[in-house]
Amino acid sequence: MAQTVFIEAINQAIIEEMRRDENVFMMGEDIRRSVYGATANLLSEFGEKRVLDTPLSENGFFGAAIGASLVGMRPIVETLTSFMWVGMDQLISQAAKMRYMFGGQATLPVVYRASMFYGGGSAAHHSDRSYPMFMNMPGIKIIVPSNPADMKGLLKSAVRDNDPCIVFEDGTWPGCAVKFLKMKIFLGMS
Repeated sequence: MAQTVFIEAINQAIIEEMRRDENVFMMGEDIRRSVYGATANLLSEFGEKRVLDTPLSENGFFGAAIGASLVGMRPIVETLTSFMWVGMDQLISQAAKMRYMFGGQATLPVVYRASMFYGGGSAAHHSDRSYPMFMNMPGIKIIVPSNPADMKGLLKSAVRDNDPCIVFEDGTWPGCAVKFLKMKIFLGMS
């Protein structure tokens, strides 16, 4: 049995999906430096065209991800939960409604990974737990995994899904370990 921590499960899921599908790419603030560890080794393996550092403008890069997904790309966007509010117009007015605005003909395969922090000096601007609000927003799937095995399987499922999805990650658990039994990681969302 292999033991894996949260941050490794996230990294493994991203790498596996980027290897599986050349349309999958990462974007976010400081992801090339892998500040939190989830994007470690992505730049060296996939290069600058698939690992994009963005400016500090969530509304801008949330919208860019929507545009990319409309033309067949599968962006994974890294952000902090506290900054989801800055990109709220893109999430509510565009991502959540796009499929409906085009009569079901448009797909929007975009994943927003939102890390949640609290304590440890995170202060007010880095300590939101906003997933209950997003759960009430039609058109966006919400994932809040509680262990590394679920994180890996659900993140891979979200990347393969053709609807927008927000993955809320508890940033206080990056070292939380679980032993993966020798079994298949289950994929699938409905």
